[in-house]
Amino acid sequence: MRVMKWSMIALAVAAGTSGLAVASSQDESKGFVDDSKLNVKLRNLYFSRDFRNNPSDEQSRRAEWGQGFIGTFESGFTQGTVGVGVDAIGLLGIKLDGGRGTTNTGLFPVDSEGRPEDSYSKGYGAVKARISNTVLKFGGQFTSLPVFATDDSRLLPEAAEGFLLTSKEIEGLELNAGHFTRLDAQAQSYKDSIGGRNNLGIKNPGLTEANVFGGTYAVTDGLSTSLYYSKVEDYWRKYYANVNWALPLSDKQGLVFDFNIYDTKSDGEGKVRAFDGDKLDNRAFSLSGAYNVGAHTFTLAYQKVTGDGDYAYGVDGGGTIFLANSIARSDFNAEGEKSWQARYDLNFAEYGIPGLTFMTRYARGTGAHVEGTTNGKEWERDIDVKYVLQEGPAKDLSFRVRQATYRSSDGVYYGSASIDELRLIVEYPLSIL
Repeated sequence: MRVMKWSMIALAVAAGTSGLAVASSQDESKGFVDDSKLNVKLRNLYFSRDFRNNPSDEQSRRAEWGQGFIGTFESGFTQGTVGVGVDAIGLLGIKLDGGRGTTNTGLFPVDSEGRPEDSYSKGYGAVKARISNTVLKFGGQFTSLPVFATDDSRLLPEAAEGFLLTSKEIEGLELNAGHFTRLDAQAQSYKDSIGGRNNLGIKNPGLTEANVFGGTYAVTDGLSTSLYYSKVEDYWRKYYANVNWALPLSDKQGLVFDFNIYDTKSDGEGKVRAFDGDKLDNRAFSLSGAYNVGAHTFTLAYQKVTGDGDYAYGVDGGGTIFLANSIARSDFNAEGEKSWQARYDLNFAEYGIPGLTFMTRYARGTGAHVEGTTNGKEWERDIDVKYVLQEGPAKDLSFRVRQATYRSSDGVYYGSASIDELRLIVEYPLSIL
């Protein structure tokens, strides 16, 4: 599950006017040591999920509490025409509370007796080379491409291993090409611990090979487009396209429109299939519009899946669903499903409390093709409150409360009918170098 990594407004603000070329980043290199960065993010997470009407012989509640450490080291590049460097990732999760009766939240690995592990860790290394504004990295890394995106919604993030080429030789244009052979789940430390899922929640073998390429182009300060392709061996091939348009109305008012579409077809064995057993052949799109006035942002979104099968993802990263209605609990991505969302955001900086934000939304889906019906219905209501300290010795320390209520008369979300979910998150980013 993933909330949009590329938010509409953030992407619009980041877009720059295109030009012929940009200054060479490699020419400005200060060296391997001087440009090095070492950061550690401390994440304390309490996660509770209550299945309110599960049968008595099934687990009705999951709740765990843990402390995570996410360390990243990025060296600078050596000077010269071709610069080289290294990156490293270190991850550690420690259980603070949780037992066999309330496990399986996705925070910790589970042992053979069904108990959560007291701790788990994993580490990754990567080598990189840069010419001008083009970087090639090989090894363990986090990714955020719309067709291959690692998830960071639990205590520790997913991590992928492979090659990724990123080129920014022309201002406003970013090109990406990647080849990945490994993807590790958030709550596991062994190789290839994540696989795709069908619409019954059954896991499949993990990633063998994924090839991706595409790019994003900022046409103007407010208009950007993206186009990507991926092929995951024996699972699927995908096309993705996006158009994002920010339209200022005044100093404190503006509109942002965002369109996303995936076209997915099975590849090879087709290890993830439609509910009736056919291979995947579907399109999933979303269209959203946001109106911002001062401290307030109002958003409406519509999403639809057509063709055979759910919009499937997972083996290509738990974040690979850049659709508007992929929210806290449900993705509203079932075969045939139509969904809409209404959202409200409030930034309290306008009222003298910088760092405090509030969000609430409601989404409803109909027409889902699931076991027993071709008109499955579901709805979700979310509330999110976050405060980030703006100054002092604990600057950037954040406190966040996320609450989600999910209901479905047809068990659209992997057979679950009613879920109440609560996440309490405290994060503190430390910049050591």
